[in-house]
Amino acid sequence: MKLPGLFQFRVLKEVARAIVKGPYTTKFPFKPYKPIERFRGKPEFNENECVGCGACAEVCPVGCIDLVDKVSGNSGSRELIQHYDECIYCGECEANCITEKGIKLTNEYDLALFDRKQAYISIKKELVICEHCGGIIGAKDHLSFLANKLGPLAYGNFPLILTAQKELK
Repeated sequence: MKLPGLFQFRVLKEVARAIVKGPYTTKFPFKPYKPIERFRGKPEFNENECVGCGACAEVCPVGCIDLVDKVSGNSGSRELIQHYDECIYCGECEANCITEKGIKLTNEYDLALFDRKQAYISIKKELVICEHCGGIIGAKDHLSFLANKLGPLAYGNFPLILTAQKELK
């Protein structure tokens, strides 16, 4: 089958352009690719800014952020585990973070691993436990964040009073 003359001209034009200007693709394996500024890559927790409230786990549409509370006696810990092999990089966790800096999407996109069990990041926070019933009140950093955010209004809530008083000593 003979191709139309106009199509042959377009193909020859593209070949000539590629020879003169070089390839259109990036040289990825040999040169690292730098994504654009607003690229949504792997989410990462910020150890200092995350308060352990679990808002990111609540709003994740895929459910790739697990909130695991471990209580033993009068102490406990909360672990937030983000499975980035299941993540769709929608940015809901970053958009709904109460501190606005606790979890951020990075520009990291090359996330290939041999073992899928290694495809997670986690952060641990200390829990405040009720002295009477042993129930979880919340993460210590979260209560401190709320007490600082509310200021004098925090004295309307007893757990926040205790948290604020322990910080003042």
